[in-house]
Amino acid sequence: MSTAADAVPPQAEAWYSRRVMMIAVLGFASGLPLALSGSALQAWFTVSGLKLSTIGWATLIGQAYVLKWLWAPLVDRYAVPLLGRRRGWILLCQLACAACLFGMSLYDPRGDMNAIVLLGVALAVFSATQDIAFDAHRTDLLVTPEQRSWGSALTQSGYRLAMLTSGGLALILADQLGWPLVYQLMAVLMLLASLGTLFSPNAAQVAPPRNLLNAVVEPLAAFFKRKDVLAWIALIILYKLADAFSLALSTTFLLRGVGFSQTEVGSVNKFVGLAAGLAGSLAGGWILLRLRLLPALLVFGAAQALTNLGFAWLTLTGPDVPALVLVVLADQAIGGMGSTAFGVLLMALCDQRYSATQFALLSALAVVGRVYLGPAAAAVVDSIGWGPFFVTTVFTAIPGLYMVWLLRRRITELDVRSA
Repeated sequence: MSTAADAVPPQAEAWYSRRVMMIAVLGFASGLPLALSGSALQAWFTVSGLKLSTIGWATLIGQAYVLKWLWAPLVDRYAVPLLGRRRGWILLCQLACAACLFGMSLYDPRGDMNAIVLLGVALAVFSATQDIAFDAHRTDLLVTPEQRSWGSALTQSGYRLAMLTSGGLALILADQLGWPLVYQLMAVLMLLASLGTLFSPNAAQVAPPRNLLNAVVEPLAAFFKRKDVLAWIALIILYKLADAFSLALSTTFLLRGVGFSQTEVGSVNKFVGLAAGLAGSLAGGWILLRLRLLPALLVFGAAQALTNLGFAWLTLTGPDVPALVLVVLADQAIGGMGSTAFGVLLMALCDQRYSATQFALLSALAVVGRVYLGPAAAAVVDSIGWGPFFVTTVFTAIPGLYMVWLLRRRITELDVRSA
């Protein structure tokens, strides 16, 4: 006679397993410091009356997130002598992030801005290093399609919830409690989130590279030996191109192109958008189990592009808040689904021996469009206007979808091989 455990389908086992559920907590810990070294810090400096030029320079604090691939080989090669190859790095970085947040709370921007900026840089470095180790940990730990689907969904959900906490909620609390106390509360939250590291299991141990030189060279060599490697690189860069084009100037469009107020844009993006993205990430994990990776990439990729038409529609509605809510709901929910599927693909492409370096490199390729398309987008808007621009961005998804279709057999093999 079968037991209750026997009756649990594989999908449910993946959902309830400790390795997957702890990923959500670690995703939260990964996302928490980002706004606290970025938008929240800008808000603190702004209300403290600092010059705009000073605040502008402070935005460079976040460069560690762009450059993290430079020191990712260190995480592959060396292990902190605690909790295993990946979790030791994660815990060390989480404790360091909490210390930086608490340290920042002890200073006043009006007299000690340099100290806060220095701690902010340290926060960004430790946070980026946590991301390297966490991405490697979940890549090593989640080995079946079901685990990867839910793991990617819960990573996105935890990350977005953290952004809601350290971005939107922190701004609200700061009005009541002041920024120093808010940073102290965030430090406590980081410490609590580190419990996820303690309870997360270790992946099967794989021998690290023999030395640092090998840790730099071998991940690249292993990836470039992959069949159709140039096509893979093109897919990674092009898949989110339509999203990157539409988001490059989205805030400027909503404020200047349509005429929404800063409060309207901030409220809808921070709360409605993040909540929709969280729900979309979870829905993406559920759908992935039924569609599998290849059709999910195709469907979500096409849907992501079509949501750009919503922004074109806003040029006709004008500053109508319900219309903005509807557009942001669709854009962020479907974007969350696409990010979940794309995250599964990146995990499947990584070699466990070098997952820290390879995931850092692949994720850096994935954000090329988001970082560098701003000037091109501005030129197109100047030439044809906002409405035609957003219609045009729909077609920029075609190259990425074509690469998915071109690599359909390889993607299917990745999905099957990990089953």
